[in-house]
Amino acid sequence: RENLEWLGKAKNWAKFSTVGSIGVVHKGHVHESMNLLQPYLPQDGQSTSPYSESGALYALGLIHANKGGSGDSATITYLSNALRNAGTNEIVQHGACLGIGLAAMATGNEELFESLRAVLFTDSAVAGEGAAFAIGLLMLGQSESPLAQQVLPDLLNYLHDTAHEKIIRSLSLAIAMMVYGKEEGADTIIEQLSRDRDPIVRYGAMYAIAMAYCGTADNGSVRKLLHVAVSDVNDDVRRAAVTCIGFLMFRSPDVVPKLVSLLAESFNPHVRYGACLAIGISCAGSANKDAIDLLTPMLDDQVDFVRQGALISMALLLQQTSEARSPSVKRIRELLASVVTDKHQPILAKSGAILAAGILDAGGGNCVLSMQSRAGFMRMGACVGVMMFLQHWYWYPLQHFLSLSLAPTFLMGLNKDFDIPVGFEVLCNAPPSMFAYPKVEEKKEEDKKMVATAVLSTTARAKAREARKDALTRRAAANKGAMDTEGPPLEKVTSHLSTTSYLSIDTPHAAVAEPKAKKLREPSMHALNNPSRLTHQQTRFITLQVGQRYVPICRQANPAGLIILLDKEPTLPENVVKVERVSLGQEEDAAAPEPFEWDPSNE
Repeated sequence: RENLEWLGKAKNWAKFSTVGSIGVVHKGHVHESMNLLQPYLPQDGQSTSPYSESGALYALGLIHANKGGSGDSATITYLSNALRNAGTNEIVQHGACLGIGLAAMATGNEELFESLRAVLFTDSAVAGEGAAFAIGLLMLGQSESPLAQQVLPDLLNYLHDTAHEKIIRSLSLAIAMMVYGKEEGADTIIEQLSRDRDPIVRYGAMYAIAMAYCGTADNGSVRKLLHVAVSDVNDDVRRAAVTCIGFLMFRSPDVVPKLVSLLAESFNPHVRYGACLAIGISCAGSANKDAIDLLTPMLDDQVDFVRQGALISMALLLQQTSEARSPSVKRIRELLASVVTDKHQPILAKSGAILAAGILDAGGGNCVLSMQSRAGFMRMGACVGVMMFLQHWYWYPLQHFLSLSLAPTFLMGLNKDFDIPVGFEVLCNAPPSMFAYPKVEEKKEEDKKMVATAVLSTTARAKAREARKDALTRRAAANKGAMDTEGPPLEKVTSHLSTTSYLSIDTPHAAVAEPKAKKLREPSMHALNNPSRLTHQQTRFITLQVGQRYVPICRQANPAGLIILLDKEPTLPENVVKVERVSLGQEEDAAAPEPFEWDPSNE
């Protein structure tokens, strides 16, 4: 709300993107979404600006993204009506389609699919691109469902019939999203896309491999990506192949820098860019020293988009990293500030620095890019969010998809009533500065100094002559006045003060050196209250304090995230922070199932 003036200056698609960014800021605030976006949504069926209306529909989808669809039926209905009322306005159709895909992600709703397919087959480049992406999001991971088996041949045929590159690319990526997590079950489609003559389709095939084998570190898939990275004739396909290595190997981040080290030195700038992003995706938040050493030379690369990729990846790498853990943090922050303010930097490098500055402090320093949960399960929305974010190379409003991949890092203990006990603490066996928030530098107001006025040499000489004449005149007048004045004869008086002591009177006394205050030694451990920020790298330093009233029910692993606590003194009054209950639209609990008997031997 402090940047409304800046928002007002945006035009056309920039307005679409800026209004869409409101959805990133308010992501997850599903109960206030309509009120927040009311100024930008159509009033009484009349639209003031198609770009702001389309951006608001996109923002609505971002707020409700990946919520399971069932709890957001009113929002999905509103977006469907907006798509229907858009008529032939492809700008509004684009935002409405993206909103539907986000809000109904992975639901496989057949009615929504038919409405999206109708928009896709209008063969409009802008509306068709949004519809294709929405189909991929709607059918995420459902390539084996009856609906997907029925429509996949039609989508593949339309892929070759249309002449719009936007639709070809978005449909290829939609098919990649459909095969999410299918591994060997997706090999047939991947092979078909990989052998296509069109490089845009082969580009989609690389992301199909990434989605199907995400987080598996499958040897065959890695070998295939490396082969394409050095053999394909198209730069976009080679860049995608190298980038997708990060998706496959993100569970083994220490291996990735060694795997792409030779590719990072390639003569092809697209391959170097892909190597940067592969490192950033797989090593996010780890501050891996080998990765930092590999990315540092590319911060000064001759090609502007390689510098952009290096800046973004370095920001991902150093998320939630303090200066005490890595001295690179301070250097990167200074570099980002200098690149943003440097007028001679190209647009791509500047945009990379601006994105990197936001990624570095994502969620106020409380979020990190993570494609798996703390327990090691895949986060489907995060994986597809990173993949869609990487498409900002072609369409910059897709940058907002990165918000889907950000996960909060925290420690919060809850009692049996789901309230927060104040007395629960954990011990971090590391100095406080090791995992501290970044220091906020206050802007110093510079004192305005008077600039000396230029004086010509002839004017200076004339003024000097006049000054000498005035001085001689005053001296002559003073001597004449002294001779005319009568008074007692003056006597010579010898001073009792020596020259040294006399000079020492006017000389200021030397300042007494104050003893330097001893720097207090930082404690080697500190306590974390309930709740607190707890980064992924900090988890291994956490231990439970002995003798507390509350203890975690599960004590096998280091405490992190949401923890259910057991009260050892339930009869005593509790000091808790009440948690606001949010209504989910279901007032009564579901009925219990009928009694039944189960015999495992009959299975």
